Amino acid sequence: MNPLVSLAALLALASAGLLLALDHDDERSRAWGLMPLLVLAPLSLVIARGQGAPIGWAPLASGLVVALLSRAREDVLHSECALKMLWVLATAFALSWAGLLLMIVVTGSSQPVEQWAALGVGLDPPLLWRMALPLGLLAGIVMVGGAPFHFWSADLLQGSRPWLGPIAVTALQVSGVAWMTQRLDAIHVYPEAASLASSILGIAAGAALLVGGLTLLWQRRPERRIGTLASLHGGLALAMLAAAHVNAGPATDLPPILARWSAHLVIALGGAASLARLVPVPVTGPSHPVALFRRHPWSGAAGLYALASLAGTPGTPGSLVWLDTARLLAASGSTTLLMALGFAWIASFVFAAGQVREAFGVATDPGLRGNPVPLTVRASLWIATIGLAGLGTLVVLGRA
Repeated sequence: MNPLVSLAALLALASAGLLLALDHDDERSRAWGLMPLLVLAPLSLVIARGQGAPIGWAPLASGLVVALLSRAREDVLHSECALKMLWVLATAFALSWAGLLLMIVVTGSSQPVEQWAALGVGLDPPLLWRMALPLGLLAGIVMVGGAPFHFWSADLLQGSRPWLGPIAVTALQVSGVAWMTQRLDAIHVYPEAASLASSILGIAAGAALLVGGLTLLWQRRPERRIGTLASLHGGLALAMLAAAHVNAGPATDLPPILARWSAHLVIALGGAASLARLVPVPVTGPSHPVALFRRHPWSGAAGLYALASLAGTPGTPGSLVWLDTARLLAASGSTTLLMALGFAWIASFVFAAGQVREAFGVATDPGLRGNPVPLTVRASLWIATIGLAGLGTLVVLGRA
C-alpha cells in the first residue's frame, strides 16, 4: 500500500467529516448525522488500495455511491444524479462483464496474464478478442469520467452532499484505473493486443482532454467546472495508460506515477469542491469580492491553491502530474495526444485564472462584510492546502 495514497484517503475522510455538519439542520438529522461516516471508510479503503484493489471492488464502490445518492429521496438533485449514475454505470459494467466472459470463452482462462499468452499462440480467431478487449475496458473508461461520460463527475459534485461528492468521484476514478490496469496486466506478451489497447485508450484520452477542455470554456456553475477538471484528470490517467502500452513493453514506470496521480486528485479535489460551493456563478459586469475572501482571505487563498493545483497551474503539485503525463506522451511519440493535453491544460489554466478574478471581484465596498463562512469549510480548505504542500515536497525530494 503506497503511503501517499493512504495519506490522501485519510485527508479526504477528515475533510468529509468536517463538512458533514453543513447538511444537517434538524434534530433528527443531527441524531443520525454520523451514520454517513460509516460509508466513508470503504470509499477511503478503495482509494488507499489504488491499483492493487481487487477488480470486484469497482462495482461495489459504484453501488455504494448510487445507494447513498438514492438515500435522499426528497432531494431532486440527489435522485436525478442517482438515476444517471445507475444507468451509465450499470450499462458499462454489463458490457464489460460480457467482454470478460467472451475473453474467457476465447482463451479458456480468467487470468489476464494467461489470456494474453494464449492469444499469442495465434490459434483463436482475432475477431472475438478484438471485440472482447474494448468491451472489457469500457467500465474503466466510464468510471474515470472520460468523454462522452464526463457528465457524471460534474453532476455528482453539483447534486451530492459536500461530504460525499469529492470522495465518491475519486473512489470511482481510482477504481476505474484499477479495473483497466488489471485488464492490461502483462498484455505486452502479445504485442498486437497491446497495440490495440493503446489505440483504444488513446482515442478515449484524446476525447476526454479535448471535450473536457471545451466544456470548461462554456460552463458557468463552479461545481460543474470542478467536476469537469476531475474528468480531465481521468483523461490524464487514460493518456498515461495509452502511452505506457504504445510500444508493447512492460509498463514498469506507470504504477508510481498513477499513485501520485490518485494522491493528488483526492486532496486537491476535496479543497476545490469546498471552494466551489462558496463562489458565485460568473457574471459579466463588476462584482463584489466573495464573502469568504472578505472575511477569511487566507482560507480563501488556501482554497484557490487547491483549485490551482487541480488545474495544473505551474508551481503547484498538480503541475507535476500534468508534466508526468506530457513526458510519457513525448517519450512514446504520441504527438496528437500531446497537443490535446496542451489544449486541456490551457483551458484549465484559463478557468483557474478566471476563478481568481471572480473570487476577489473588482468592485469594493468597505462596509460590505457578508455572512461568516463555517469553520468546517475553512478547515477543509486548509487540510487540502497542507496535504498538497506535503505531497509536492515529497515529489520534489524524490520520495513519492
